[in-house]
Amino acid sequence: MERFRGKSIVVTGAAGGIGAAICQRFASEGALVCVADADIAGAESVARKIRAAGGQAEVRTFDLTNPAAIRSFVRGWTGARRRIDVLCNNAGLMSRGALMELTAEDWQQSFAVNVDALFHMCQAVIPVMQDQGGGAIINTASQWGIHPAPGHIAYNTTKAAVVAFTQNLARDYAPDNIRVNGVAPGEIRTPMLESNLARSGRRLDDLNALVPFGRIGEPDEVAALVAFLASDEAQYLCGSVVEITGAQAVA
Repeated sequence: MERFRGKSIVVTGAAGGIGAAICQRFASEGALVCVADADIAGAESVARKIRAAGGQAEVRTFDLTNPAAIRSFVRGWTGARRRIDVLCNNAGLMSRGALMELTAEDWQQSFAVNVDALFHMCQAVIPVMQDQGGGAIINTASQWGIHPAPGHIAYNTTKAAVVAFTQNLARDYAPDNIRVNGVAPGEIRTPMLESNLARSGRRLDDLNALVPFGRIGEPDEVAALVAFLASDEAQYLCGSVVEITGAQAVA
């Protein structure tokens, strides 16, 4: 498929497991992908893999907690006569702990990365999409933003905010032909998850056993859903937050 031939896609949090898979999926379907991440080495690695497979990728690194840096990025990207056909707000931060185990800094940083960055990215990108006649925005929420897991109050609360933000943004900008949707993954086999398993002493089989489908998800499966939501095949999907969990209610 080449559903995104000639399209320009911006993906934040692009060096992580899900972000990298999203970038690779869009590039494999013909898009020019902006691989955006604070981890410059990780972003460069993703871009090299895309180019090696014959795709197009450019790396950008900027601070998502800095509104001025976000506006500067958008001006620079579009100033090179590029559109932003799809924005994937995928960057996220997980702070672990119940309320009394968190510091005020933990709480504030969670909101800065998981919620405030979406606000500033969308404020910078929506005028571009309005000028070009439309676009698609995909926000990465979480299963835990809908079904909270214990011991992760900051993460759960910010991801619930992502769900509400997505639905509100969709209602406000659907008249401008800007479709806003979200994905809410459950447990996905990323390098971060595998390192957490190693630290906790749990096994992958322990997580697989909790999922009615029989296993946790793969980054490529989330990327396929994101690409569908961004494509013309999902023309009437707007304001949806799609869970991708293998029927698991909560981890």
